Amino acid sequence: MDNLRMEKNKRFREQVDAGDLMNFQESVIQRVLTFQKSHANYQETPLVLLKELAKQLKLSKLLVKDESYRFGLNAFKVMGGIYAVACCLAEQLGRSLDALTFKDLKAEVEEKKLTGMTFISATDGNHGRGVAWVTRQFGMNCIIRMPKGSSLERLKAIRAEGADAEITNVNYDDTVRICSRMAIENNYVMIQDTAWPSYEKIPLWIMQGYAGIAKEIAGVLDAPPTHIFLQAGVGSYAGGIAAYFLRRYIDNPPKIIIVEPNQADCYFRSFAREDGAMETVSGDMATFMAGLACGEPNTYAFHLLSRYASGAVSCSDAVTALGMRILGNPLKGDSRIISGESGAVTTGALYLLCSNDDYRKQFGLGEESVVLLISTEGDTDQASYREIVWEGQHPLKRRD
Repeated sequence: MDNLRMEKNKRFREQVDAGDLMNFQESVIQRVLTFQKSHANYQETPLVLLKELAKQLKLSKLLVKDESYRFGLNAFKVMGGIYAVACCLAEQLGRSLDALTFKDLKAEVEEKKLTGMTFISATDGNHGRGVAWVTRQFGMNCIIRMPKGSSLERLKAIRAEGADAEITNVNYDDTVRICSRMAIENNYVMIQDTAWPSYEKIPLWIMQGYAGIAKEIAGVLDAPPTHIFLQAGVGSYAGGIAAYFLRRYIDNPPKIIIVEPNQADCYFRSFAREDGAMETVSGDMATFMAGLACGEPNTYAFHLLSRYASGAVSCSDAVTALGMRILGNPLKGDSRIISGESGAVTTGALYLLCSNDDYRKQFGLGEESVVLLISTEGDTDQASYREIVWEGQHPLKRRD
């Protein structure tokens, strides 16, 4: 296909090692979700069954988790931010977060006069807005830096949360480096959802926060999914969701398939290597899937996904535009889902994969398959959403 390429993971291990997934076992993620649920605005997001689309694609079931309802912020990222910021503050207080609700933690922060700390992060929009939203509630300062080309609408939303937010003139990975230097020089706390040697604790907390979404899903499933398609930027979200499901269903693990923009497909390129070593992508990474325009994987997430993801799919922007239109214009009987540029790429990819007999066979997609997708964001850039869904920007050039 012109718009989509698939690569099997050459390092894939069918047998799951529980030791790799200790940080995502049931008891751990239950504690994470318990804290997240203690926030007054917590509400479980809907898991939508698309019966008619499943029939169209010749699948048993197709489930889509709609994260546009998450804490009123229109994206999933806050699930990582709320847990990681809380862990940092509890650590400062010498307290275990297991014994605290959000309200309790806020009261202790105010009592011990911890307010005034500064948190910093790099983001294309959703993660930064989530961090700004959380830190504002604790009375903290927040600095957000965004890569060049970032949406002005997303910048405005972050500033509305009280953050010092600016767009840089470099790509995402270099923006992360800018924030890291600022944090070191000024004693700020960096809340970043990517990891590198010497910076792993906070990214793990963020991944565990994302795994709370997976636990929500598992709590309402009739049967485990056979396939889970997960978007990957740096891989933190994909790693957290995959790790929880692989650990929960360790005796019958689902197939994990990574989906990326073809301008920032570091997992796809890594899986394509004969040795499976980690590849990076540099440059502008010109995709409108802003939340996935990351060229350097989270090292911890890569450790997990390079072992247990079955393969990766590299997609043109036209694929996610297709997904946005499919979800926003459902078949009669299915519910409508408003999904943004980074949220809908798995839907577009699944549609194209299921339209090709060779790809169906390679991924084991059949009439018994139960497929789980997560729409990670809504229309966080409403002007862009209308241009794509209403005006037909980024059409597929051909169909196979």
